[in-house]
Amino acid sequence: MKKPINKEKVKPFRLVKYFSYSSLIVMFLGTIALSVLNTHWARTMQRQKSEDYAILLVENLNHQVFLQFIIPVILKFGKIQLRKPEQFTRMDKIVRSTLHSFNVEMVNIFDMDNIVSYSFDKTLIGKKGLGGTGYMNALAGTSSSKVVQSGNFWEMLLGIPKSIKVLTFAPLRAEKPLSRISGPVLGVVEIVQDISKEYKTIFRFQIFVVLTITVVMGILFIVLLFVVKKGNAISLQRTQERILLEEALSRAKHMSSLGEMTAGISHEIRNPLGIISSSAELLKKKMAGFDPSNTIPDIIVEESTRLNNIITDFLNFAKPINPDMKKCRVEKIIDKNLAALAQQIRDKKYDVEVKYDDPLPEIIADSDMLYQAFLNILINAMQAMPGGGRIQIEIKSDGNTVTVFFKDEGPGISREVMDKIWNPFFTTKNQGTGLGLGIVKNIVESHRGSIRIRNRSSAGAQVIIELSVSGLPESGEK
Repeated sequence: MKKPINKEKVKPFRLVKYFSYSSLIVMFLGTIALSVLNTHWARTMQRQKSEDYAILLVENLNHQVFLQFIIPVILKFGKIQLRKPEQFTRMDKIVRSTLHSFNVEMVNIFDMDNIVSYSFDKTLIGKKGLGGTGYMNALAGTSSSKVVQSGNFWEMLLGIPKSIKVLTFAPLRAEKPLSRISGPVLGVVEIVQDISKEYKTIFRFQIFVVLTITVVMGILFIVLLFVVKKGNAISLQRTQERILLEEALSRAKHMSSLGEMTAGISHEIRNPLGIISSSAELLKKKMAGFDPSNTIPDIIVEESTRLNNIITDFLNFAKPINPDMKKCRVEKIIDKNLAALAQQIRDKKYDVEVKYDDPLPEIIADSDMLYQAFLNILINAMQAMPGGGRIQIEIKSDGNTVTVFFKDEGPGISREVMDKIWNPFFTTKNQGTGLGLGIVKNIVESHRGSIRIRNRSSAGAQVIIELSVSGLPESGEK
């Protein structure tokens, strides 16, 4: 029977498993962090690109406004007054034609008093103080930009605001002909660029990267899980094999010592026991003539026979079992058992019900040993029902294994007895040695089979024996 393995003894490579899982998680988190950093870098690059783009637009606009608007208007009107429709229309035409097809949402031009002199939005013209810090920096000759975002809480948290705009303030200067040196600041130009589309493209790319990483990591996790489970199963199997081998070796050593001791003791006991038995037989014949009612010789003979049977059980339990493996049929062995017990079955009025699968395969086994094992089980079933009862024998096969079920309708086996039932010398019978089931177990295991006992749901106990058809161990067992 395959014994349960003590969990304390089985220690699969948990460290390797945990290290593998931890490494996978660290790689996943690291890749996500790298993706976030790349996205931040891409957004920074996009912002810088937009700022540089705005500065170039301002320089171009500054050149066109100075040459096509400021100089001609001063020469014609003497001074600049954008409140006049003619001048405003000229300025608007120059600005729009200069920025045509460029990504510019809004243009505001401030005078030296922070008043909006020109704007794409005519409602802003004439308003004062809208420039802020950017205006002051540009008035001092320094260009600057800032990002303005708008959206709800979740849009801002996820990095996809509803609107993202870059506001660039740059000085509007007078230009000196044929010179790269700029003249004095005449005003401030504000250019507003909407880069929401670019940011959303970057966000979609980030989502694509994260999803790709998740899929790849998911595949790696499944592969790793399979490898770890496979390795864990192999480690567990090898640990079980090692433990079973150690237990079998220990049991073999114990049995070897027990066998040597039992053989020596049996030899010493059987010699005087034979003399006692033969002397009792002789005494019985001599006393038959003058005291036929005397039962003392019969008692001596009976007890000598019982003692000889006990010694035989000791020898059968302790000696190594080497089955003579040949082709045989389990159902024929059962028929032979029932024939041997036919008289007892009739006397005690046992109802034996036999059910076989048809057909049953031949197995490679020692038929004499299986006969002894089945006989002990049937005798135990009969002893569990001293007043008679029904015994069911069922044989099933899946092609590779033959399973034999022995069922009785006795009182069953208590929990306390079930825990000790395989212990040598443990018995609940007054005259038993406690070695019967041990011998059965040794026989079954010598055939690389398994045996287990359990209580039936209705009444009685059930013994289940599994035997390999080929006589080899079942898959996964050694």
